[in-house]
Amino acid sequence: MTLATHGPEGLWAAAVFYVSDGFELTFLSAGHTRHARNMAASPAVAATIQEDYADWAAIKGIQLEGTTRQLAGDERATAMARYARKFRFLNQPIAVVESALARVNWYCLTPSRLYFVDNSRGFGHRDEIILPGT
Repeated sequence: MTLATHGPEGLWAAAVFYVSDGFELTFLSAGHTRHARNMAASPAVAATIQEDYADWAAIKGIQLEGTTRQLAGDERATAMARYARKFRFLNQPIAVVESALARVNWYCLTPSRLYFVDNSRGFGHRDEIILPGT
């Protein structure tokens, strides 16, 4: 997904790998990155999820806004396990990967608004998805 943040250094966007649990999205990032510093200052974010399409009429994807929070303790451990199930290469005992995963921050993005874009139904067609609890 492409994550958009805003903080003391201004607007920023970064591509991050994620796993989903319902509508919540879990991702990791090093704490020194600009987007991580922005999230520490302001947890409000926006994101898009889509493939790289060659035909605009085939474009489908997600646009969302929400808030992020850094995970710790059991939530962090659960996030790591979920991530390892999706990205199987992380299960290999590679010292550099294990060391990097131990040092990164884990985040949960909880959407407050979410739209599904489907250009097969017309250019720019999108439907708002009503989220539980909203």
